[in-house]
Amino acid sequence: MEVHSYQSIGRYLLRRPRVPHGSVAFSYHQPIQLLLIVLIGVSAVELVAVDLVVHRWASVRIPLLVIGVWGLVWMVGLLLGMLTRPHAVGPDGIRVRRGPEIDIPVAWNEIASVSRRKRFIGDKQPKVTVDEHGQATFHLRIGQETNIQLTREQPTKLRLPHGCETVTKIAIYVDDPRAFMDEARRHIG
Repeated sequence: MEVHSYQSIGRYLLRRPRVPHGSVAFSYHQPIQLLLIVLIGVSAVELVAVDLVVHRWASVRIPLLVIGVWGLVWMVGLLLGMLTRPHAVGPDGIRVRRGPEIDIPVAWNEIASVSRRKRFIGDKQPKVTVDEHGQATFHLRIGQETNIQLTREQPTKLRLPHGCETVTKIAIYVDDPRAFMDEARRHIG
């Protein structure tokens, strides 16, 4: 994950978002962008404050500076990972993403439907839920919310950071669900 943070910083600086050729990018970072920027700002201020307090003791100062800079760079990489790896809708299908850790390609022939469906899901709820019909849904929420649902033709095994899951639906958050649906309709027919 740390290497991906550094790659995200490089991609952002080179202005090379990871979007497949011919696809349209859709961001998903708006609900948590302000929180991440505040955390980055607080970490930067904390880094300077700690350095001022311990500047006399090099044996304490150097490790704290290394840890502080590492944490700050990691948080910047987390935000930039979301900016440089957006969801994508294109001729080959939909790429569902969350930063560098989740990238799920879904081909058009695997999709039964794409719909707007707003849900609020608490942090304590599992990422995969099973409904009354036995269909599993993977919730890729941002700020405890999803607003687009992809229903697959048949249950499919996904390789996720926490392990493999077999799901029929994928619920995601998109900053502009209307534009996402318009682009999906162009490709679905």
